Order: sequence, then C-alpha cells, then structure tokens
Amino acid sequence: MNGRLSALDDSFLAVENASAHMHVGWAATFRPPEGRSPPRFEELREHIAGRMCRAPRYRQRIATVPLGLNAPIWVDDEGFDVNRHVVASSETRFTDLVDSCMSTQLRRDRPLWQICIAERLDDGRIGIAGKAHHCMVDGIAAVELASLLLDPTPDPPPEESDGWQPSQPPGSTRRLLGGLLDLVVEGASLLRFPARLVRSPRRLGELAEPVGRARRALAESMRPSEPQESVNQPITGARHLAWFRRPLDDLKRIGRPFGASVNDVLLAASAGGIRRFLIERDRDPVRLKTMVPVNVRAGDPETELGNRISFVFVDLPCDEPDPIRRLQNVRFAMSERKESGLPEGGDTVMAMLKYMPRNAQHVVSRMIASPKTFNLTISNIPGPREPMYMLGCELEAAYPVVPIADKHALSVGMTTIRDDCCFGLYAASEILPDSDELAADVNASIDELLEQATY
Repeated sequence: MNGRLSALDDSFLAVENASAHMHVGWAATFRPPEGRSPPRFEELREHIAGRMCRAPRYRQRIATVPLGLNAPIWVDDEGFDVNRHVVASSETRFTDLVDSCMSTQLRRDRPLWQICIAERLDDGRIGIAGKAHHCMVDGIAAVELASLLLDPTPDPPPEESDGWQPSQPPGSTRRLLGGLLDLVVEGASLLRFPARLVRSPRRLGELAEPVGRARRALAESMRPSEPQESVNQPITGARHLAWFRRPLDDLKRIGRPFGASVNDVLLAASAGGIRRFLIERDRDPVRLKTMVPVNVRAGDPETELGNRISFVFVDLPCDEPDPIRRLQNVRFAMSERKESGLPEGGDTVMAMLKYMPRNAQHVVSRMIASPKTFNLTISNIPGPREPMYMLGCELEAAYPVVPIADKHALSVGMTTIRDDCCFGLYAASEILPDSDELAADVNASIDELLEQATY
C-alpha cells in the first residue's frame, strides 16, 4: 500500500496554508435506533477502529523526500492510535460540531484524517463530522470513507481484524535514493518517447486528439478570471458550513424539460442564489468563473483512494436575470466542454505535470488555485442511494465539505443521500458571516426554477 503521491495529490499539499485547509469532509446526522439505547462514543470509536483494515491508507502518514527532490511517499504510522483520529465532541448543536471540526487544520505528522463525534445532540440525534486531506482522497473517496463506517442493515457484521503491524518506514537516505530513482525512471520514459514515435509513426496521429484536448483544457484553466470581493478575499482558518436538503426529484423535474442534468441544475441554482444574495446587499451580480470537479475513475480498485478527478471551468451566469436562461446557459456550457473532451484533457495535463521539476509543479499548482484563475468551486458528489446504518443508527443526511483555496471564501457541494440532495455551502466565516442566508437563497433559487420549469 506504500506509494508516492501523484502530482495532483502533491499539489494539494503545496497550496495548503494556515488559512486554507485542504481537507475534504462531510457532516452527517444519525437517528438513534428505536427500542434500544443509542451507542456511546466509546462504542462508536471501537466500531470505527474495527473497520480500519478496509482502508490501509488511513493508518499511513506522509514522509517527505530529503531536499524536496520528489513528492512525499506514504509510510505506515508506527505510532498509529485511533484515539488521535476519532475524538469526542462536547458540542450539542450540530452546527457547532461541524464548524469546530472543519476550522482546524490536520497535522502532517500523523495520518491525515479525523472524525469528530457528538454522541448526543440537543435534538437527540448523533452528529459526526469527518475530514481527510485532499492529498489522500477526493470528494468521492471521502464519501467512500464514510461508507466504510456504514452497513446496509441495522445489525453490523462481526468486527474485522487484520492483525496489522506497522512496517518500518524507510530512512532519509533510502527515501532520497528512491526519489532519485523514480525521477530517473520517469525521465528515461520521457526520453524513450521520441524513439517509440520513430518506430511507429502511426502513433503520432493517434496522439493528435488527446494532445488537442489537453491544450484546450490548459488554455481554459488558465483563462484569467477577475477576483470578486464577494468571494475572493484573504481568509483565515475559521469555517462555517451552511446546509439545506431537498428531494432529488425536485432537481430532476427542473432539468427534465430542458435535457439538463442534476449537475446542471445545481450550477444554475447556485448562480441564482448568489445573484439573489448579492442584490440583497446592493452589489452587482457578475459572472463567476467556476471550477467544477469531474470524476475520471475507471473503476480500478487500485485508484479508489488518491485523486481521480479532473476539472472543467464554466462562467456561472449570476448576471442573468431569467432563471430558465441561466439553466440553459449552464447546460450548453457543460455539454460543450464534455463533448470537447475537456475533462479528459485536464486529466492528461495533470498527468504531464509529473515530468516537470517539483518546484515548477508547485508554481503551476498555486497559479491554478489563485482567484485570478477561478472564483469558486461547485461540486456534485454521489452518495449512497440505499438506507445505511452505523451500529443500528440510520443515516439521515450527510452534507459535503468542498475545500476552499487561499483567497476563496466559498465552495458549494451537493451529495445525494437516498432520495434527497444534501447541500453544503462551505464558507470562510469571517468573510461570509451570513452564509446561512446564502444557503437560503440557493434553496429559494431551486423553488424559482421548479416553478418556472413545471409551469
């Protein structure tokens, strides 16, 4: 399970700082079982500990390569202790549990994840907030981590154990030599490429399409955006997650007459909500260049963890007053980008980054993460569609946490749980102290679209 971080995984370490915590997360509520006592914190912690054999990466930490000559590697954490990662919270309000957990940066000297549990909220439910560093998982893999803790029936199967013992991590000299060897191998592969083309000229023609997609994706990602005061300012580490829930059928009914996907409706509703929010505060709504993560997993179990995402960029039409035209605008823009192969082109660009010197990779990563490149992120993350349980407690809702880079004050995420859409608006709370009102505006934008689309 050891391995070196990919260029994309490493980039999320590069863009993190004390103000921009690059963890992916979720905040979930569970209904206690009827007819029996709800599980206590200690039972929940032991339940999670018994599932760690399903996710070996969560017992590993990163180890840097001396002189920074190559990306870090994953090594077993000799001091792994589940008590440092599954922690009790004394908060009784769900919002306080989530905000306190998400406002704290993960420590890099241990496995990069944490689960905070409030065993009894003021409404009687159990609250859980989980986070894992983006260098380890993307949004889909973060949902899969939550699934590792859940079962499709109220009665969990017997506890699992793999008798895990940490392997001795390689010393600094071995890490240095391994990093140099990987660089030599990658360099040799790059140098052999022209020779392979000479032996098989037909490959040159086969490369024309993927190279063209990569060029278009790079040009689109580097297309300048104008930082906007409403969402692009220097931030601190304080975070707030605003949320609401809607029936999935509402979004499907909106999109159906126009051939729009649920993701298109999410983008259009976000545009309408931000527009409404800005107008209420006497600000002019403008188009916002938006990063939209796209899953490029091929179903290979070896790629379940780590990042298997690409990105497309669309201009969110917050300046458009008509809700249906906003939806059509978004649908056309997303269809055009997908048909042009921009997600695959973006994946190729990220794969090519590994051939650049690591310092240059980090320069590119910080450039892409700048508000001069995009204004905000909106992500649609699929979740479990069937009922799920944790020690007999039924999962009611799970709201996503989509990380925000430095000088970005907002991200919008949506996760489907059974027949509901759970929306999470993750905000730098000192810049957007009224993000709960923004969430209400996005919700109202869905109502507006629903009324117009089903009229």
